[in-house]
Amino acid sequence: MVEHQIAARGVRDPKVLAAMRKVPRHLFIPEANRSLAYEDRPVSIGHDQTISQPYIVAAMTELAAVGPGDKVLEIGTGSGYQAAVLAELVEHVYTIEIVEPLAKSAKDSLKSLGYKNVTVIHGDGYRGLPDKAPFDAIVVTAAPKDVPKPLIDQLALGGRMVIPVGEVHQELKLLVKTKKGLEARKVFDVRFVPMTGEAEESRR
Repeated sequence: MVEHQIAARGVRDPKVLAAMRKVPRHLFIPEANRSLAYEDRPVSIGHDQTISQPYIVAAMTELAAVGPGDKVLEIGTGSGYQAAVLAELVEHVYTIEIVEPLAKSAKDSLKSLGYKNVTVIHGDGYRGLPDKAPFDAIVVTAAPKDVPKPLIDQLALGGRMVIPVGEVHQELKLLVKTKKGLEARKVFDVRFVPMTGEAEESRR
């Protein structure tokens, strides 16, 4: 998976590649779908949600450019796989999941694998986690129509946010908070599940 789906497509950070090799992806997928765990595709995890394609997880992690002392916020825990990959690289990951059964199963999976540096929170991630801000990186795994301002506010100076944005047409964006303001660039086109909760209300 790592050699053919990830490194071959240009992910170069050796720490990211090592994390992708280490985290057992199949243990974050329901048993009925585990035969698909290492294929080059997203996989259903129930509740109309998916675990992202391996390349996307690796690419977003590399774009976040995290390090050992970093505190990271993830919006959209899903099965907990992206949080586990990040947890291999940073000091602590706070991750928010709006679907309660997924939050519970992700928490159980991460705990069973010994990840003590991940805090799973059931709730709406649109407004982030202000009491734990600022964050060195924010990784969003569901697509809002626009970048939520509360998440921008919770990004540390020099921090990076990796987020899919859009409705019918989605773009993965990298945002960097600088002294001069927010720098943004499109990375590539993507297709994520839409962000629900307050983000969904903003689309109406």
